[in-house]
Amino acid sequence: MAPVGPSPALFFETMNAFQRTAALRTAIELDLFTHVHAGRRTVTDLAAACQAAPRGIRILADFLTMLGFLKKEVEAYELSDDARFFLVRSSPAYLGNAVDFLLSTDLQESFRRLPDAVRRGGTAISEDGTVSHDNPIWVDFARAMAPLMQMPARLLAGLVDAPTDRPLRVLDIAAGHGLYGIAVAEAYPQAHVTALDWPNVLQVAQENATRAGIAGRYTLLPGSAFDVDWGGPYDVVLLTNFLHHFDVPTCDQLAARAFAALAPGGRAMTLEFIPNPDRISPPGTANFAIVMLATTARGDAYTFPELAGMFTRAGFTRNEFHPLPPTTQQAVVSYKP
Repeated sequence: MAPVGPSPALFFETMNAFQRTAALRTAIELDLFTHVHAGRRTVTDLAAACQAAPRGIRILADFLTMLGFLKKEVEAYELSDDARFFLVRSSPAYLGNAVDFLLSTDLQESFRRLPDAVRRGGTAISEDGTVSHDNPIWVDFARAMAPLMQMPARLLAGLVDAPTDRPLRVLDIAAGHGLYGIAVAEAYPQAHVTALDWPNVLQVAQENATRAGIAGRYTLLPGSAFDVDWGGPYDVVLLTNFLHHFDVPTCDQLAARAFAALAPGGRAMTLEFIPNPDRISPPGTANFAIVMLATTARGDAYTFPELAGMFTRAGFTRNEFHPLPPTTQQAVVSYKP
């Protein structure tokens, strides 16, 4: 057999990736996965439920089957495990509401102008990108992405490693939806959480804290993490999906503020997309760097040695790296002496 030569398959798969996005967005808009879950498994039944043409449903459902969201046996469709967990509207982990954020005009424009971002070394859409002052995109993020954050929030809370019968003072920086601080409060009955973020974003966090039944142990600290007095001392400072928006000197400042806000023996807990030192693996983590290039002025996906360096320079004496499978994120726990 002759050796297989170069193939244009990767080129076409990548250039046509927008077709996959459009198909999934269409299925979510038509609530197709929820209808399959409800027992409407044939083209005729799905077309009636989705109020769509049978030909359109057939072609869409077949394409989704090829992508792995559906399974097909003879003329009937079934959900894949991923679709059943994330794309059925009644599922607690439903991600359909994330579409508006992930495909927002600002994010799409950021990538449309990626050539300019590469030339500049940072986002081309504005001076600060998505981290501009009180950007409303973070309200959309807080509401849309909360279901996806439930698992990493619980996993991060599992790393706190504190007595459950003693008070625990927690500061949640850039709290967003608030789920990380809320998960700690749920695991530690005497924990009190202070959530810092823009006022409009904190409204979402407050709603989630009330829903979780921990509103009495939840305090809002509105404003910018760079301008507001963090207070303290705290036993735990959470820095979740925040440092990647900034350059190393800015992250050094934030690590120093975390050190100052902590009581002796306290710890900073950082959640990030942390690539290996080669910066190309694992793919689900390393590819986050290009998101930061497109959407922020100086952000990046930092390696563990880089993050450890930030916290060591701030005065922390020990940094631990913790993978959080099955999520694509990792945690760093930094200890203040």
